[in-house]
Amino acid sequence: MANTVAFMLNGRRVSSQAPADTPLLWVIRDEFALTGTKFGCGIAQCGACTVHINGQPTRACVLPVGAVVDAEVVTIEGLAASDAPHPLQQAWIEEQVPQCGYCQSGQIMSAAALLRENPNPSDEQINEAMNGNLCRCMAYVRIKRAIKKVAHATTRS
Repeated sequence: MANTVAFMLNGRRVSSQAPADTPLLWVIRDEFALTGTKFGCGIAQCGACTVHINGQPTRACVLPVGAVVDAEVVTIEGLAASDAPHPLQQAWIEEQVPQCGYCQSGQIMSAAALLRENPNPSDEQINEAMNGNLCRCMAYVRIKRAIKKVAHATTRS
């Protein structure tokens, strides 16, 4: 018999009957139909499954759902208001970051956590924060440009 795991998902209280050791990624995708968070490697090495758990970027492919009891989970779908994109999502569009797009939700989630903690990161800080978010299309230059665009706009306002 599965225990109920209750947590906040994109600002809404939800509960899952999935076994506690089920990866959070599959609960998010299969139970709650939020498919922006992607499965990439299954071993927390590529970053495609990055979500925020209590504000921290976390790999959902290896985190058991039982570990998020009463936690705040935010996926790419919950990053911004439904009527407007998050500034990073807008910068991704303006800088034409995605090619295949598969890794981009994880990239954006990691970048959002970085900018929340450090609104004006250096190149080295961006590299460090984004380390482990892999992009097979090699869009790293455009990713960094989009992050810097948002950081620059934030520090100017």
